[in-house]
Amino acid sequence: MLVAQSSLKSRARTGRKVCHAPLSARRMQNIPVESTDTGQRVYRDGRGHRDSVRDGDAGHVLAKPADTERETLMMELTRLVQKSVRESSWWERRGLDCTVLTAAFLSLPAGFLLLGSSEPLYFLLGLIIMGVAHAIITVKGSHLASHGALSESPAWTEFWAVFFIEVCGSFSARAGVQAHVKMHHAHTNVIGLGDSSTWKIPFLPRSVYLFIAPLAVPIITPVVGMGQLRGQSLFQIVRAVFCICLGFFSQYYLLGCVSGLSCGSALAVMLLCRAMFSLPYIHVNIFQHIGLPMFSSACRPKRIYQMTHGVLNLHRNPLLDWTFGHSLINCHVEHHLFPYLSDNMCLKVKPVVSQYLKEKLLPYQEDGYFSRLSTFFHEYQELMVFAPPITELVGVQ
Repeated sequence: MLVAQSSLKSRARTGRKVCHAPLSARRMQNIPVESTDTGQRVYRDGRGHRDSVRDGDAGHVLAKPADTERETLMMELTRLVQKSVRESSWWERRGLDCTVLTAAFLSLPAGFLLLGSSEPLYFLLGLIIMGVAHAIITVKGSHLASHGALSESPAWTEFWAVFFIEVCGSFSARAGVQAHVKMHHAHTNVIGLGDSSTWKIPFLPRSVYLFIAPLAVPIITPVVGMGQLRGQSLFQIVRAVFCICLGFFSQYYLLGCVSGLSCGSALAVMLLCRAMFSLPYIHVNIFQHIGLPMFSSACRPKRIYQMTHGVLNLHRNPLLDWTFGHSLINCHVEHHLFPYLSDNMCLKVKPVVSQYLKEKLLPYQEDGYFSRLSTFFHEYQELMVFAPPITELVGVQ
């Protein structure tokens, strides 16, 4: 039976209060059987073992079939998901998401024209269209492109990554893929690697961080993107600088020529459009990992346990589902288990994954957007300032 042990990096050596429970009950549930005076909780399995490998030869022998079972869990779930993918049409696998991205680009001419109107309502409508289109293209598009979910061709995958991340998103494609795919996904919730600590700014008060600072994302993103170019090849540096400038000045030029805006007005509109979804963008990136179990790089669990314990789905939200994509909102667990799937395919396999995890008594964590916002607002110091505790899944490492 899977059991969890949560402890701080420097463990307290005080006396412990032992709370006993019937052996049969401990075998059926993941319940705490010890607690320290410092609030540290220790979970054990039904046999009272902290780690089956450390309990001698007998424990080591018992761990072998358990390891085989754990490997079988991920392989079995993978087979179920792959079966669903094979039975899906191109429209389900990629077509729907490509259509959403295409619709976002097709809405841009209307947005530019409406922004040139002297009528306040038309101008506001143009601003909303531009803001929504920008969110779809830069968040949903960049995310799918970084995972190669838009095409099976390596050449097209590279092209779309450069286009969406650098031209549209004003960030280095190589640095983006390295940070998101090769670090965050490969080392989800592993301290010092993929623990989402890059999103923390401890010196900012909670109200500033949660509601004001995200508005600066359009300014910070290209600055950080340029800083990430250090260590890259000359070709990658020149390409990134060219593409970032191309995307920025293209929008600026069109706002001047098509919308008829002055220099200052064009820059102000660009800032407003790019900052329109900055608050939920920052919120989503911290809500789904921070506050969940964090693991040590030297003692990480198997992949299926790492992802089910360290990832959370947000409840369905029509606006964010379509602008950010299902894989970032209500199918984030599915996305971390199968990152190569498109948003629509994550949504399609969601019932398969959730049912399987629940049948195997594995966590399937879900919460609402405003519920998580309330949690982070009231527990800001613990979640965003203090170092997180390390969770050990006993008998799994």
